[in-house]
Amino acid sequence: MQVDFIIHRFPFKGPEDQGMKWSDKERIAYSASTPPGKKKDTTLPFPSSYSPEYVEASWYQWWEKQGFFTPENHDNLPGAVNRSFSMCIPPPNVTGTLHLGHALTVAIEDALARRRRMQGYKVLWVPGCDHAGIATQTVVERMLFREHGKRRKDLSREEFLQEVWKWKKSKGDEIYHQLRKLGASLDWSRACFTMDLGFSSAVTEAFVRMCDSGLIYRSERLVNWSCALESAVSEIEVSLPSLTQRSVCLPGYQKKVEFGTMFTFAYPLDGQDGEVTVSTTRPETMLGDVAIAVHPEDPRYQAIHGKHCRHPFTDRLIPIITDATVDVELGTGAVKVTPAHDHTDFLLSQRHGLPCLTVIGGDGAMTPLCGQWLEGVRRFDAREHVIDALREKKLFRGKEDHAMSLPLCSRSGDVIEPLLKKQWFMHCEEMAQRAIQAVDEGQLEIIPHFYTKTWKSWLSNISDWCISRQLWWGHQIPAYRVSLPGSANTEEELWVWGRSQAEARERAAVKYEVTPDSVTLTQDPDVLDTWFSSGLFPFAMLGWPQQTSDLRQFYPNTILETGSDLIFFWVARMVMLGTELTGQLPFKQVLLHSLVRDKHGRKMSKSLGNVIDPLDVISGISLERLQEKVKEGNLDPRESVVAMEAQSKDFPKGIPECGTDALRFALCSYKAQGDLSVSQVLSCRHFCNKMWQTVRFTLGVLKDRGLQPLEQTAPLSGIDRWVCSRLYSTVLQCEQGFDRYELHSVTAALHSFWLHSLCDIYLVPSPARVSGSVLFHCVTVSLALLSPFMPFLTEELWQRLRPLSGQGEDGVTTSLCLQSYPQSEEADFSLVQEVVRVARSLRAQSGVTKERPDSKSHLSNVFDAALFPSTGVTKYCSLFSPSAPPKGSAVGVVDHSCQLHLRVQVCSMWFLFKDTVVTPLCCWLCWCGSGRLVFGGTIAFGALIIVYLHFTVACFLGFSLPGLSCKVLVFCNMMQNIFLGRFRVKWC
Repeated sequence: MQVDFIIHRFPFKGPEDQGMKWSDKERIAYSASTPPGKKKDTTLPFPSSYSPEYVEASWYQWWEKQGFFTPENHDNLPGAVNRSFSMCIPPPNVTGTLHLGHALTVAIEDALARRRRMQGYKVLWVPGCDHAGIATQTVVERMLFREHGKRRKDLSREEFLQEVWKWKKSKGDEIYHQLRKLGASLDWSRACFTMDLGFSSAVTEAFVRMCDSGLIYRSERLVNWSCALESAVSEIEVSLPSLTQRSVCLPGYQKKVEFGTMFTFAYPLDGQDGEVTVSTTRPETMLGDVAIAVHPEDPRYQAIHGKHCRHPFTDRLIPIITDATVDVELGTGAVKVTPAHDHTDFLLSQRHGLPCLTVIGGDGAMTPLCGQWLEGVRRFDAREHVIDALREKKLFRGKEDHAMSLPLCSRSGDVIEPLLKKQWFMHCEEMAQRAIQAVDEGQLEIIPHFYTKTWKSWLSNISDWCISRQLWWGHQIPAYRVSLPGSANTEEELWVWGRSQAEARERAAVKYEVTPDSVTLTQDPDVLDTWFSSGLFPFAMLGWPQQTSDLRQFYPNTILETGSDLIFFWVARMVMLGTELTGQLPFKQVLLHSLVRDKHGRKMSKSLGNVIDPLDVISGISLERLQEKVKEGNLDPRESVVAMEAQSKDFPKGIPECGTDALRFALCSYKAQGDLSVSQVLSCRHFCNKMWQTVRFTLGVLKDRGLQPLEQTAPLSGIDRWVCSRLYSTVLQCEQGFDRYELHSVTAALHSFWLHSLCDIYLVPSPARVSGSVLFHCVTVSLALLSPFMPFLTEELWQRLRPLSGQGEDGVTTSLCLQSYPQSEEADFSLVQEVVRVARSLRAQSGVTKERPDSKSHLSNVFDAALFPSTGVTKYCSLFSPSAPPKGSAVGVVDHSCQLHLRVQVCSMWFLFKDTVVTPLCCWLCWCGSGRLVFGGTIAFGALIIVYLHFTVACFLGFSLPGLSCKVLVFCNMMQNIFLGRFRVKWC
């Protein structure tokens, strides 16, 4: 059989490429009549070239119909082990479609889930969508205005919410369709939406519990306010970019607004000649000035301490106060104090008992306090009016350029306005300290580890979280304002909360000592911050607050994988809320990936035109259709022009069809320091074609020669032994890469083996001398290794090869995604080595040596077989069930799943099994009701350790120490139970 191989070498083309050179490939359609959910027919003739459209047809529907992705299928796995792996997908916003950033998350998480499933774990990966309060409401408002000419406030709240639900039903399924196209092995039977009834109940329960405990409270404080949204936003939704240009486009303003200027004007002293000049970048707020602050030691103002100035527009007296926080070198050294519109001024006003005057309203217009000449004028237009009025009164003293950062709302692009509002807040300091402690003590691992410093820094300086939003779409706050008979004229607000209005009424009656019938309740119209509900996702998706079987089995989650930009938005809040509400960390590890950037190194942005729909990369798209999608979106017309120009430059011929497997492989090959371009995905498509042609060649070889079992193939030639050696090395590299969560090293190892070792060296020089058995072994093992990254292509090729292996149709293991994942013989011993190292370190730190035989020690969660001979510990196991690490223990962290606890006490003698042998270090094994050893998942040590144990027993039987042989036999019996699966090892 003659086959021509074209070798496409890595590394991928980098971001320096001037353009993609590609031509349309032949599209081959799968033509067999296969009903949805039925297995694809792989007996059809093998196409001559790789076609993503052909390969990806029918497989996902079959996987889903067979229930391969559900944990209930675990018992049917051929290599099932008694360990679980659980994870939630970061719920994408329901506002639209996924982009390549989401696709990166899916590719990484699916690779982790598929590998664990192939290793025999009970895997639960839950899909979901977030209601995205601000984003969704904004999109629907724009749609209503564009299609019907109506604004939100033209409708009642109920009418508007009906429109949102209609939009959600029409658009919400698009995301799930994309996830299926990406091959995500999610358990769709457990999919959840944050506005579902069950999830909403969990949000209400969390709010009520935290109010009851005093963590949530209501207060009037200065908040970050978006005038475009007319809502409060949290601190981490405020970006502070340094100004690179003087004029900025803002929503609602036709012309650009000027920033980066320091204005100086004078306040005349009251009752005497003279003036005090102040400098500010926000002269429009001077209508709300209530004081002028100077440094107490500034000699320029010593004579006017305690004096007053007269406000030129309101005729209000403004006191001159002293405060040590004033920077004497900034501006004139005299600072105007506007407590209602500046965070620093607000704190200063609290120290000096100053009033707060709000002169800018929630809509960004000046309030009646400013006078008729400014009332209703937009804040940045009012700036010009104020400067002109100061000039008229001859109080304007000039302006100069001033470098500054501009606080922008990451949701609306508007300039943040600090406003004094009554809102609901959450105390965060204590919860944040527990989150820091969890990382310090090794209970929570953040990967890569350099994010740990960022984690500690942010949580150490956290402030209380404003959790209320002035929106209609979201979880309406389950708090009620109470009206009592005779309290209509009181300014004090009375509030209660409850899981229902009936419960809130009962609470109000008890709290205010009245009858329930006399209580009038009005629910707070505000909704909770979207990140509050998202922070509950790891346990609410499992049915919390009910103690469901899913919650008991899969919580805490094994790992959280997400983008590094969500470390504060989402990750920290999940840790704080999970620990507070469930008493446990929501997951044991956090894996963060970097942001996807385009080939120019820019962050993906719709306004830049570089946001790419993964389906467009999978199926291909023309430039014309790309630009139509921009026009159909919700971009500002000016941004649409910029986006389409960028598309014309980057994709002059559109985007070629690359396929799901190529996209996933390229994404998992993506490094934190690199940039991603479509040309890299196209290179991976060439690699897919290389795999296709290799299997096509393999089928031809085996058809001519037949398949002989590998162990019966002898003698192997040198090249056969070499390629098998390279394959084993690749398996080892894959294990190490997965264990370190360095998926790019796994994909590099697999690509290198297939392309350079298998094709370049083993096949190309002398294809006639190839051993069919060795070739079949290398190809099938490689397909299994590649399956987590390329599920469609590997399934198609494996199913083509499968009949040659002589395996019958058993109805369960007929999919590659359920086969055992290849592993090296070293896989079980890397953790053993680390346990030995930590145990020795603990022993040395605690002084447990031969010179101190009268010490009593407690060591939990270790591998006995390797630990005892390597640490000089007596070979003995005792049954014990510790509920927590013993008090005063030395703790050694092996990894996120295993800790060693060493307790040292001075004692005279310790009798065990009626023996007089003193045990300096003892491994306590915990027994659970099911008759299994509870240490957390099955670890098979293999026949090598069994042989070692029997050899150890044989050696010790020759000694005459009383009872020692009994101890070794008991120990040996326990270890054999572990090997035979009657015990499992439970990690932390």
